[in-house]
Amino acid sequence: MRQFPLEMHHVAPGRVVEWRLRSSAAEAGATDDPASRRASFNQDKHFTVAEESRAADDPVASWVAVTFEVTGPLDEEALAQSLLSFVRRHEVLRCAFRRLAGELACEPFDPAGLSLEPRHVGTFESAGLLNGFLVDRFKRSIDTLSWPLFIMGAVLREDSATVYLAFDHIVCDGMSMPIVVSEVLTAYEALCRGDEIALPPAPSYLDFADQQRRRYLSIDARDERLGYWKAFIGRAGEFFPRFPLDLGVEPDRMYPIVNEASLLLDAAETEVFEKTCLTAGGKPFMGVLASVAVCLREAGGPGVYRGLMPVSERGRGTWTNSVGWFVNTMPIEFDASPGRDFAQVMASVRAGFTEMIGHVDVPFVRAWELLAPEEFAARSWPYPVNFFSYIDMRKCPGAERHDDWRPATHVWSARANGACSWFQRDTDGLHMNSLYVDTPAARRTMGDFQEALRRTVQEIARAGGFRRPVALTPPRRPVGTPRDVAAYARRR
Repeated sequence: MRQFPLEMHHVAPGRVVEWRLRSSAAEAGATDDPASRRASFNQDKHFTVAEESRAADDPVASWVAVTFEVTGPLDEEALAQSLLSFVRRHEVLRCAFRRLAGELACEPFDPAGLSLEPRHVGTFESAGLLNGFLVDRFKRSIDTLSWPLFIMGAVLREDSATVYLAFDHIVCDGMSMPIVVSEVLTAYEALCRGDEIALPPAPSYLDFADQQRRRYLSIDARDERLGYWKAFIGRAGEFFPRFPLDLGVEPDRMYPIVNEASLLLDAAETEVFEKTCLTAGGKPFMGVLASVAVCLREAGGPGVYRGLMPVSERGRGTWTNSVGWFVNTMPIEFDASPGRDFAQVMASVRAGFTEMIGHVDVPFVRAWELLAPEEFAARSWPYPVNFFSYIDMRKCPGAERHDDWRPATHVWSARANGACSWFQRDTDGLHMNSLYVDTPAARRTMGDFQEALRRTVQEIARAGGFRRPVALTPPRRPVGTPRDVAAYARRR
């Protein structure tokens, strides 16, 4: 399982059917549900930005989606039942968000009152027409301020089907996507066999949000638990760590995005890369982060790496099977100065990560609100921010069936003012997906950076470390070629 742009996904043509979620309570106008609870810090900020953007006639839009395959003729009734079971199981998916007395209320609808309404969309004769429809459908259908907050559909063919679900970020995170695939297909296969649906417990994200707010809503800027953030700000000089390379952006301006994906290491190279990282006393994600830091520094960035890193809040088993926005974002810094070899940089990464994890409990949004209130009031991050994310998809729920289900994750945002990069490891290797501003400077900078990073991780795998300077202007092939993206989608 990997993440790449939906535009690069080859979905074979066929007949498209969608299922719209209906709620008898929602249609009756029931808005004062006594079970209403407060939204999480992440959800509140996300919803507030959507409200303010709509009021300013400057709407923001984004979504996270997942696609996966069903082999054989699709049983539409069984799939509909599995989708409805999935939505009923996860409370956050059947919630409406409403502003009540200044607070964002999260109101779950009764699962018994939910139903799915099937709709035949049409038949598409070519993959190109189908892809265009899906891209447009996701962009137009996901709205933070409108319920339901996701869409569900399938492309049916005589001997197979491609299922798709697209969500607003307010109800899920990237780690929720493997859960979607595993639960929907496990339930579907059970229903096709005539068996009962058997899934592990999945506590509600609303319970997690409630616990988090009870712990951190009352703190102020003097709270000692903000000490790690304060120390980071003191050394960096500002709350957000800047992306250190030129992207050609102007202050207070948002830009259309470029969404690119590429293969950094194949499966065999990734195995060797992991062994090299372990020998150096670290983990593969630390090796990737060390490589990113060195490439940024050699491109003109500072010797001390400073960036934001999303960290899962699912805990050790508590929320493993739950859908929701279980992500905290934390600052990390470490020494990647010139002259340090791979083992030395890895040691710095490990030390920086260990220090970060020791303070991970404080929610990012709450720290942002308390320590940078002027920037918190804005609708976006103030400037290009250094951001790094890594997921080993082989460890996700259902990973043992990924070769059969062939799932893929897709993210999209209408506009941005910087760059974000996600790294995923799966059975095919190590992959990179980047969203960045569509400017000439950013295209040059990110193209050179991606190629330098590919050469660096390959060098670590082949030579055991940094053995030579990283050239930033080598000949490079375009990212996202059919060899490493489209071939993945249609190889079986």
